[in-house]
Formats: sequence, C-alpha cells, structure tokens
Amino acid sequence: MNSTDEKFVDVNGIRTRYFEKGSGENLVLIHGGVFGSNDAADCGLDWGLNFDALARWFHVYALDKLGQGLTDNPPSDDDYTMAATVRHAIGFIEALKLGGVHVVGHSRGAYVAARMTLERPDLVRSCIPVDTNTLAPGMGRNHIVFADAPEPRLTRESQRWVIERYSYSGAHITEDWLDSMTEIAQLPKYQETVDRMVTRGLRKSLFLTKHSLQKEETLGWIRDRGLQRPTLLVWGYNDPTATLAQGLRLFELLTLRERRSQMHIINRAGHFSYREHPREFNEVLRGFIASQGR
Repeated sequence: MNSTDEKFVDVNGIRTRYFEKGSGENLVLIHGGVFGSNDAADCGLDWGLNFDALARWFHVYALDKLGQGLTDNPPSDDDYTMAATVRHAIGFIEALKLGGVHVVGHSRGAYVAARMTLERPDLVRSCIPVDTNTLAPGMGRNHIVFADAPEPRLTRESQRWVIERYSYSGAHITEDWLDSMTEIAQLPKYQETVDRMVTRGLRKSLFLTKHSLQKEETLGWIRDRGLQRPTLLVWGYNDPTATLAQGLRLFELLTLRERRSQMHIINRAGHFSYREHPREFNEVLRGFIASQGR
C-alpha cells in the first residue's frame, strides 16, 4: 500500500482519495485523527501494515476522511464537524455503490463507523470499532499524554514523538508512514484546516461543542436500541489515551441490545493496536467476519 496506488472519487462534490485492493466481501477502513489536528496528519495510509494482508481475504477500501489526506477540505466552516465527516463516509460508500460493508474504524474513525451503522444500517453488515475515546463513555487522556508535545508542531520529529506517546512500542512507526504524514501536514489545504480549527478557534467553538452533543445522542441510541449489527470491539491493553476502562464501559453498553457483540483485547499494544500487532488484528478480523456467515 503506497500513494502510487491512490484513486479518487467524487463524493457529493468532495474529491476523495481512497485505496482499493482484493476481492470478496467489502471491507471499509476508516482511519483516525481529524482535520486541522496539530498532533498528526492521519490519512488512509495509516492502514499500511494491514491493507495488503487483508486484501488476500476481502475487497478492501481505505479512504481519506473529509479534510484529511488528499481528500478535499470541508466546503464551509459549518462543515468542520464530526457529523459532516459521517455524511462524507456514508457518501463514499454510496458513490462506489458498495452497500453491505464490514466497516472498521480507528479512534475518531470508530465514531464514524458506529454512527454510520446507526444512521444507515442498510449499508453495514458488521461494525468494528478500534481504540476510541471519541465513541467510548468518559474522557480520554490526550490532553495529559501530549501536554509536552515538541514545537514546532506537525514536523516529522513532532509527529514521531506524538505517535511514540500513543504506542506501547514504536516498532510500527515506519519511515514511509512518517513521510506521508509529513508531506500531508505541509500541504496548503492541510494548513488551512489547522488555521480554521486552531487559530480561528473552530475546534472549541464548533467542532467539540457539536460533537459533545452528538456523542451523547449516539451513546443513547446504542443504549436504547443497540447497533443492530454484529460488533467487534478491539482495544489495546496499554492504550495511554483511550483507556481499557473506557473500552470495557463501551463494550458493556454495546452488549445491552446487541448479543452479537464481541471484544478482543491486544496485550502490549497502545492506541494503534492494529499497527502494533497487524497479524493478530488481521486474523481476529478475518475470523469475526467469517463467523457472520455461519
């Protein structure tokens, strides 16, 4: 998986980058992070250690979320929200006429995957959230873990520092991954999102305020009616930001209405559990999806 394999599709006017490989059941991978983050410039290439192996079993798609990677930025200030990111992800599946996908989401991408499942169950066969305080009850610890992040932000060195703090081991931090994040962070389009979110204050005045309300609504829906789809929750035992206690609270909530809920905890793994242990993650994913056909 590398940038030379990229493809683009129009999603309701948003030029969207994605990667595609393999055959079989459709598997959509949704990365974490958010537009305008000054911690790390995440994109679909976050799945670089998993993508090719998963493509041996599935028809795999990994998109760049709204305003991230090489996907166009939100069209207006009002679209600097998680709700707009969810709409874009739904639009991506519709644009490619996929339907019936197994959707995997990491961190903020896990919220997108779950909300998509709630809003459009006709598009989702199973939901796999991974290491997410954006979806889980309670507060994450990002503000503590990254309190001393080096300046200037979004340099190669700063992004390496951030990913190392997220991780149990830094062995999964490859040079090509750092190359892609550094290149993206330097793009004028990415700098525009940083300006809007950080400098102009949209992160506090709009993004976090709107998400707080919608997260409460989302957790209420999960509590009252469930995801209504087979669900696999994957968590790093040593995640320093989205704690295992949060993961267990989320799993308890998921099981209230959906008996087909499972949780897999990966030992010696931090926030990027799927990268730190790609073989284990892939095999667990494969087994879970295969079991849905029985």
